[in-house]
Amino acid sequence: MQKQMRRPQLMAQPQEKYCMGLPLHRMAEQNTAYRMANNLRNRKNSCQNTWATVLLLALCCAPSSALAQDGGQKQGFALRGSIQSDMLLPQNDNQAGITKGTDDFVNNTYVELGASFKQFDAGLRLEYLQHPLPGFEADIKGWGVPHYYLRWQTKHVELTAGTFYEQFGSGFVLRTYEERSLGIDNSLLGGRVKANPLPGVFVKALAGKQRRYWELNPGWLGGADLELNIEQWLPAMQAHDQYLMLGVSVVNKNEPDEVVMVDANHRLKLPSNVLAYDVRARWQHGAFNVLAEYAQKAQDPEADNGYIYRNGYVAMLSGSYSKRGLSMLLQAKRSVNMGFRTRRSMVGTSSFVNHLPAFTYEHTYALPAVYPYATQPGGEWAYQAALGYKLKKGTALGGRYGTTLKLNFSHVHGIARNEQGGKGTDGYGSAFWAWGDETYYQDLNLQMEKRWCPALKTTLMYMNQRYNKTVVEGKGGMINANIFVADVNWMMSPRTALRTEAQYMRTKDDDGDWLFGLLELSLAPSWMFTVSDMYNSGSTRTHYYQALITFNHGAHRLQVGYGRTKDGYNCSGGVCRYVPATKGATLSYSYNF
Repeated sequence: MQKQMRRPQLMAQPQEKYCMGLPLHRMAEQNTAYRMANNLRNRKNSCQNTWATVLLLALCCAPSSALAQDGGQKQGFALRGSIQSDMLLPQNDNQAGITKGTDDFVNNTYVELGASFKQFDAGLRLEYLQHPLPGFEADIKGWGVPHYYLRWQTKHVELTAGTFYEQFGSGFVLRTYEERSLGIDNSLLGGRVKANPLPGVFVKALAGKQRRYWELNPGWLGGADLELNIEQWLPAMQAHDQYLMLGVSVVNKNEPDEVVMVDANHRLKLPSNVLAYDVRARWQHGAFNVLAEYAQKAQDPEADNGYIYRNGYVAMLSGSYSKRGLSMLLQAKRSVNMGFRTRRSMVGTSSFVNHLPAFTYEHTYALPAVYPYATQPGGEWAYQAALGYKLKKGTALGGRYGTTLKLNFSHVHGIARNEQGGKGTDGYGSAFWAWGDETYYQDLNLQMEKRWCPALKTTLMYMNQRYNKTVVEGKGGMINANIFVADVNWMMSPRTALRTEAQYMRTKDDDGDWLFGLLELSLAPSWMFTVSDMYNSGSTRTHYYQALITFNHGAHRLQVGYGRTKDGYNCSGGVCRYVPATKGATLSYSYNF
């Protein structure tokens, strides 16, 4: 479900010829102006070395790309690559309590190169993080080529050697991925085979060591995954529009022993192997889709759980219905002690083997995203329900162009625990259906999207939020907030669009009320100008302002800006990273070929 909504529409009369000054027959021929509204983040790097890297790559890639275009197709050879560099010139700001740190220039730069020839594919990635952006862990500092691979592929088999990413099922026992905004890259260095030996049969097997910044964790991971598409063997199911997938995954972590003391005289006996498995089934019939999944992990004493010996598990049930004009989603998940890392002594966002989705709505508007929820691997009950409905065109509420309504409800609650001991024990017991005393997070939001005419579109949203800051961040208590958002898109001409946002958060907790405003002018196909301000009208009375200019040309994107950003948590899929407040000039460049 997406996050935007519209006002009650003004009925457009059949004889209407103009909207917001633009002829309708011209508007119908135009697409919405290209929007690039990514807010720039604060980062670190060495100016001289970074630009040397960018220049070197540009010199190398330009002729190589041309060669691939001229002769590559005849030889079956193709070259590809990308550059991404985000930079910040930080400044001190006494009024907002911002300290720039020791570096005058910070930057995160990534350069990727890949080539394919017939059945072979190879690639590598250079990362320059010698002076990383604010908020990244100190261990991320460095530079090198941590990602490289060679892959061979036929119609039914794929072999990979080097670094790779993989996910089994929903990721409950294995998900390796890269998320640069969070500083996450938990790729595996080793080997993987994928096979499709029979129709409807898909097999994966892998082994390797997990990356942690510029080193590899000492433990080994091995695993296998099998998925069967039953309808491939039963034509009668396909004839009745029914599809059934059954899957099973097994992952084993082998980790060297280490000294962990219960007290001055007793040392823990740590398991050298930790086995986890996952079983799942997905059934689909017409507009209906149901997924049930269960995963369990053996005894795995680690820093996250206080070195207890309780088994972990997660159970999920998800159902959806979708047809033209109507969509519904219902989900429930219970997890207990399901943190799974390749280094038991680690905390924070690194070294995770698995992933537990948050089951909460991911907001992209500024104020609804001030208090994002992070999944609690120790245990939680999570529920989500979503409904989307499009009112028909030509009706009193649907109007000439239709109106879309979206409703989303998320609730996360703690689990009941029967405490049985601390380090070196089973820790606690927990009945499956029992709730704990604390609400971790709740979000009820209603959105309305409406197009008044081809040139004008509005989105309105109301959100009621409960955020347990003590559970998620360690202190702060329960925050209760009501948030209002209005978003207006106006096509002023075939190549000119103006988008405005007005947001208001009402709360008596934490820092109190917030206001946010944004103006974004797009001049297709290349330019976009954005100004915004987030203002705390509660306790701090502080403005967090930004001005951005974005230029796009072909595969190139350049963005320059200046402003002050608020501290807070940047989250994706229930995984969060704290970002300190910053002030200064920003520059972001990306190129793909």
